[in-house]
Amino acid sequence: MATDKYVKNGPGGIGMATYKEIYGAWRADPEAFWLRAAGAVDWFDRPTRALDDRRKPFYDWFTDGVANTCWNAVDRHVAAGAGDRTALIHESPVTGSSAEISYAELQERVARLGGALEARGVKAGDRVLIYMPMIPEAVVAMLACARIGAIHSVVFGGFAANELAVRIDDAKPKAVLSASCGVEPSRMVPYKPLLDGAIAMAKHKPKFCIVKQRAQLAAELDPERDVDWDAAVADAPFSECAQLKGSHPLYILYTSGTTGAPKGVVRSSGGHMVALAWSMANIYDIGAGDVFWAASDVGWVVGHSYIVYAPLIVGATTILFEGKPVGTPDAAIYWRICSQRRVKALFTAPTALRAIKREDSEGRLPAGFDLSTLRTLFLAGERADPDSIAWAERALGVPVIDHWWQTETGWAIAANPVGIELLPVKHGSPAVPMPGYDVAILDETGTPAPVGTLGSIAIRLPLPPGCLPTLWNADERFRKSYLSTYPGYYETGDAGMADEDGYIYVMARTDDVINVAGHRLSTGAMEEVLASHPDVAECAVIGAADALKGQQPVGFLCLNAGCDRPHDAVAAECVALVRERIGPVAAFKTAIVVARLPKTRSGKVLRGVMARIADGAEPRAPATIDDPAVLDEIGAALGRAGLGEMA
Repeated sequence: MATDKYVKNGPGGIGMATYKEIYGAWRADPEAFWLRAAGAVDWFDRPTRALDDRRKPFYDWFTDGVANTCWNAVDRHVAAGAGDRTALIHESPVTGSSAEISYAELQERVARLGGALEARGVKAGDRVLIYMPMIPEAVVAMLACARIGAIHSVVFGGFAANELAVRIDDAKPKAVLSASCGVEPSRMVPYKPLLDGAIAMAKHKPKFCIVKQRAQLAAELDPERDVDWDAAVADAPFSECAQLKGSHPLYILYTSGTTGAPKGVVRSSGGHMVALAWSMANIYDIGAGDVFWAASDVGWVVGHSYIVYAPLIVGATTILFEGKPVGTPDAAIYWRICSQRRVKALFTAPTALRAIKREDSEGRLPAGFDLSTLRTLFLAGERADPDSIAWAERALGVPVIDHWWQTETGWAIAANPVGIELLPVKHGSPAVPMPGYDVAILDETGTPAPVGTLGSIAIRLPLPPGCLPTLWNADERFRKSYLSTYPGYYETGDAGMADEDGYIYVMARTDDVINVAGHRLSTGAMEEVLASHPDVAECAVIGAADALKGQQPVGFLCLNAGCDRPHDAVAAECVALVRERIGPVAAFKTAIVVARLPKTRSGKVLRGVMARIADGAEPRAPATIDDPAVLDEIGAALGRAGLGEMA
């Protein structure tokens, strides 16, 4: 599926029609490649060079260029006469409401909020913390900060007060933008008490808070510190777009591990705009007027890149979804919205797809909707198992594209570039490296591993535009966390392999590669087998400590809705399946049926936490866990199997 319109005239347009030619052009002259790609962005002062390597290994891009992200995402479309085009669609099945906002209306809202911030002393370089649910004001808040040059730090709405306090102390925001509540399918989440508690705990005290009062639950405002959102913007001046260097930080996004303080990933504005514009055209095949839906949250990197910035930069219509893939009201909500809103490309997490598949194992629901505009389903966030991809392909009749990236990179490391050409889809692989990413599979000595051999996935420096140049106020931590293991490379923390065609297979986090009697085995490969069982909706494999073999694999199985077969029978079949397809070397003997898996709110399965429970250690669940009660269920299941702290 070649798309000459975008390849030749869009971001990175170099008059070539194949992925290999475009990737080869980047390899041959990275500087020229990215300077051409920068032509998709409006600059006050166009950059004269792409890569700035004066502080290596702290690389940055387009540092002598001057631009503004909000101008590129909003104002330039209005200036070009597209102000009436829909910029943002808010779909909120949890409140039973929906709304459309044009580019002109978005510009008005953003400029007024920017003016309200400036009137209270916020200037370029100041930090603003955003703690909001999935409502249009969250998008407005991010763009308003980008407009005036404030550095925003979005924290997932409903985060616990102590975790919010940690981020306040690290970012030291001058202001906080928040809302009175979040709305979940079965409850309200009052944000204001959490925010008040966090500010009370934090050593740093924000100067003021602007709070959007939602109709579902009003908050009590502190007259000394808090300002009502609507009142603040009602008479605010119309702020202008600040002229900012390409190296100016657009935002800080904190990653949450299971141990240690969160890391503040920094995103420079110039490279971020160029990379996202290139990716929308060449990876997602999305341009002006197309409807794009990233079913994620603005608190995560997907929300930053592909709900807010990338679709708006290219003049598309983006969907902001306040709901769940099942239960709001049912497992057909994705297909209903895709049909009603004429969505061209949907981007969601594999865990969401598996939740839908669990309720609709036959894949019958999509047939009830007109999905004629849907061209592609993209998956990212966690490894997409081949069985779920095959299910979606059958149900939707469109390419289902797994692609791989990280909070740190901000856009895809490996993908199938639909906007250039649709490469053959290989189940289990996010396809091939994108321009800018020189991917290597390294063994424990740092030597490139043979084709088809499991190793650590690393990226040769420099990282491309859009990736983090460092961590917030933590250069040495950045070096130690990502650059020290393999000199000259960025360590992704993922393990995998490459095949003879250059396709990457991301099998597990490096910590999830287990050692069974001296054999290094991928938990992802075992999960692939388990997921192929017709009764299994979702699964996870961990390595539990074993006195004889070092580690033993343990599988957790969530069964399809309506499956009434004996759990022991399904588990036994799954054990036999792994031993048949991977072999006795896997030493796979234990499969446990559970109702659900512990996950972060973004859908990542907490395999490391489960492994610690299996080893009888303190779980140390991260603040991002969706429901801590699941850990008790996992502990009880392990106990029944003779493992873990309850054994």
